[in-house]
Amino acid sequence: MQLDLNLLTVLDALLEESSVMGAAERLHLSSPAVSRTLGRLRAVTGDDILVRAGHTMVPTPYALSIREDVHRLVRRAGEVLRPARELNLAELDRTFTIQCHDALNASVVPVLVGRLQEQAPGVQLRVLAEHSADTDGLRHGRVDLELGGGRAHQPEFRSEVLGQDRLVVAMRRGHPCAGGLDLRGFAAHPHVLVSRRGRLTAPIDDVLAAEGLRRRVVASVATVATALQLAVRSDVLVSCTAVLGRPLIDAFGLLTRPLPAEAPAAEITCTWHQRYDSDLAHAWLRDQVRAALDELTAG
Repeated sequence: MQLDLNLLTVLDALLEESSVMGAAERLHLSSPAVSRTLGRLRAVTGDDILVRAGHTMVPTPYALSIREDVHRLVRRAGEVLRPARELNLAELDRTFTIQCHDALNASVVPVLVGRLQEQAPGVQLRVLAEHSADTDGLRHGRVDLELGGGRAHQPEFRSEVLGQDRLVVAMRRGHPCAGGLDLRGFAAHPHVLVSRRGRLTAPIDDVLAAEGLRRRVVASVATVATALQLAVRSDVLVSCTAVLGRPLIDAFGLLTRPLPAEAPAAEITCTWHQRYDSDLAHAWLRDQVRAALDELTAG
């Protein structure tokens, strides 16, 4: 059975006003239009709804029995079609899932968790490791945000550049290059690359080639933490981000030197599915990620 739910809106007004003219004024419709709708309501329900009693109209027993239910349905429908435009953080009960690589995990996530708990104690954060290949987590709603260095190009995704981080070279204390690092010294020592896809080259290799130099990459690993562990144990050099990599660099007791070449800063991007564009809680989460990164950069 197909029902015209607009009938409920008119029925609610008729039961509230007990008058065709009053209902018409309330709904900004003409009296004939409301009168025709009353005829349809009578046909659908098999009840007169409103009947003449002298100079006024009164509801039938059936109409009285359904008045509260009708009013509740119309009010609830209005709430569904007009979602709340204010977010009550104190009552927000939601779990968000973020996927990011380990440098962001070690630097941004601790600040982010502190901000979320301070503002919305009912929120939980689930942090997943970055995969070696692209996944459908965002598309299928298993992931709320992806944080990293790449931008999504499909129209269903939204990407925002949150900031940039310059590259530095991490090494163990006592490394031969600890006193200073030039391009030739950079090329002369072994390197460990960080690549979730296992790449063995990076843009810096083009800079070296232009100078007639070539470095030796001994390993490509998926995480910054693994690369820095190798740097602790040997003379390998690891190129990583300065701000985001700092917590891990400090944890391993390493030191850093500036990258001895002009190189573009690493972009930090936030990507989400378009289904969350107008979701107030999700927009708040994105604001908190941005604020956490700004706090780290300022520090």
